[in-house]
Amino acid sequence: MLIDHIGACVFERGLLLVDETRNDAALFEMLRNTDRILRLIGRVSFPIFCFLLVEGFLHTHDRKKYALRLFLFALVSEIPFDLAIMGRLFDPVHQNVFFTLLIGLLAMMLCDYFRMQAQPVAQVLVLILAMVLAWALHTDYGYRGVLLIELLYIFRYDRMKQVVAGAVAFSWETTAPLAFIPVWFYNGKRGKSGKWFFYWFYPVHLLILWGVKTFLLPILISV
Repeated sequence: MLIDHIGACVFERGLLLVDETRNDAALFEMLRNTDRILRLIGRVSFPIFCFLLVEGFLHTHDRKKYALRLFLFALVSEIPFDLAIMGRLFDPVHQNVFFTLLIGLLAMMLCDYFRMQAQPVAQVLVLILAMVLAWALHTDYGYRGVLLIELLYIFRYDRMKQVVAGAVAFSWETTAPLAFIPVWFYNGKRGKSGKWFFYWFYPVHLLILWGVKTFLLPILISV
């Protein structure tokens, strides 16, 4: 995630746009290739977060609090996301990844409810509506991100199907299927708890990258 955002913010919104870089063909090409590598590496992270979301859903003691945390951090992260990735204080065109994860979680909650009510048609409708909502709100990874969460949830008790379905669903991202290698080897045991670190890391690292791009890069370039 951090590596991906370094490419998206510092390179694509910073280094690759300044005249000093664009007027030097060799330097521009080198930085553009570096950005591509960063983005390819960074794209491995999202499927892992989706898998962890499903695992969290299955094992949390309070799903409503889980959803509330995602919602609150979606709000907290929106301005840092817009500043770092979109280049402005607020941009309604693209919403941060917490909204994608929240929609996926709410879809799982509703599907689980309708499963208990033996209403398979309602479950399918929930999954479709969740993807439409992500698409309409322009959340990060959009309907494809929600689809991945839904597939990992549907095949939650079959690791082979889970890995294959996830890898195929995200094969449009060149390196994303690599994320399912550690998923395959996951032993189901909970590791050291650091959930608040990961929640806060997202908005904080975006603000830091925005600060680097906005304040530090101009100084370094002018030297």
